[in-house]
Amino acid sequence: MRIFLLLLAFVVSGCTPDTTLRGDPLDVMFLQMMIPHHEQGVAMVALAEDRASSADLRMLAAAIESTQATEIGTMKSWLTSWGEPLTAPPDSHAGHGDMRRTNPSEISRLQGLRGFEFDQRLLNVLIAHQDDAVQMARWQSGSGAHQEVKSLAERIERSRVAQIELMKRFLDQV
Repeated sequence: MRIFLLLLAFVVSGCTPDTTLRGDPLDVMFLQMMIPHHEQGVAMVALAEDRASSADLRMLAAAIESTQATEIGTMKSWLTSWGEPLTAPPDSHAGHGDMRRTNPSEISRLQGLRGFEFDQRLLNVLIAHQDDAVQMARWQSGSGAHQEVKSLAERIERSRVAQIELMKRFLDQV
């Protein structure tokens, strides 16, 4: 009887129960792969605050950090609302190209650099890192089910392509 009354309340209020709250497996996989990728990117660009010699690079790094932190929050929120874990079991995505990540030794190397050397190395590592995000986002745009996840992937692709172009110009100046 309670279920009937609940359903009646939804119908009368104009609401219908949302049966799409479950995460599509491809959307879930994309988000579970992209969150640690973003977290790694945030860790890299955070190093620029006190290591980069270029004010433009520090400004770009701060913008990347802010954008990716916001995207991480959004992605975690979706997974949580779908009842999905934020991380996948190890090797669960190996059949789908696995997760593209920057080698942790590159991040360690960045931690030991400052000034011009840091700028040049960060730009090179970050260009490759952001290109990996572009590739994952393109895959999601063509494969995902939830429009909001596909829209996020499209925004990621556009913004990372623009960042890569800007970083290439910065490289020409260092």
